[in-house]
Amino acid sequence: MECENILLVQAEFDGELDAAEALRAAQHRQGCAECRDAYAQLSATHALLSESAPRYRAPESLSRAIRAGLSVTRSASTPSPRPARSWWRDGMSFGLGAALAASIALLVIAPAQQSLLDQLVASHVRALQPGHLEDVVSTDQHTVKPWFDGRIDFAPPVKDLAAKQFPLLGGRLDYVNDRAVAALIYGSDKHLIDLYVWPISKEGGSSGPAPRTATRNGYNTVHWSDNGMEFWAVSDLEASKLSEFVRDWRASG
Repeated sequence: MECENILLVQAEFDGELDAAEALRAAQHRQGCAECRDAYAQLSATHALLSESAPRYRAPESLSRAIRAGLSVTRSASTPSPRPARSWWRDGMSFGLGAALAASIALLVIAPAQQSLLDQLVASHVRALQPGHLEDVVSTDQHTVKPWFDGRIDFAPPVKDLAAKQFPLLGGRLDYVNDRAVAALIYGSDKHLIDLYVWPISKEGGSSGPAPRTATRNGYNTVHWSDNGMEFWAVSDLEASKLSEFVRDWRASG
């Protein structure tokens, strides 16, 4: 008989599931030969199309048209009453059109075929959409850290950097690089920082003690490792400010 979860394989492959659903689907696939075969077929088909199909970069005029269309849609819609929001939520809504345009470019490639850097930036872009940012909302590190107990197989370090102007805002469970990870959310003025944390794999993959920086689709990232953990900071903050956050985070006890 066909597995009742077979329809979720396509959704998982396309990145349409949230972090918790993706984790459950991946765990199910480990024990289901039918779903593993379906996932393998999708991967093979995607690889074949990626190798043979031509690729074109969208012209800037198209990007401008998409952003303009989003602006018109927001202007034409009738705003509904909303409760008061924190400063960082108001800041998050600024530039939503650009974030959505970036997500289109990032999510065209299936997660199974994306680089780790692309996966992290795509995850950050998705989190900026309303209702996806955090699973636990708290500025207290002693509330955020215990929340992850029983949800992931490691204890992520959580630090409060409010004194350094990088307040802790909360955390969420995410799914990156074929595993569940912790995402810690920090604020800086009207910007958001996602700090992704997971244990260093036995096969390696550590960047070493010195942080490494990279930029993808307008988002800056800093990658480092410490005490058996991988860390990736992702934000639209300027590179120097994000590096300052990383220095303060690493120096904090």
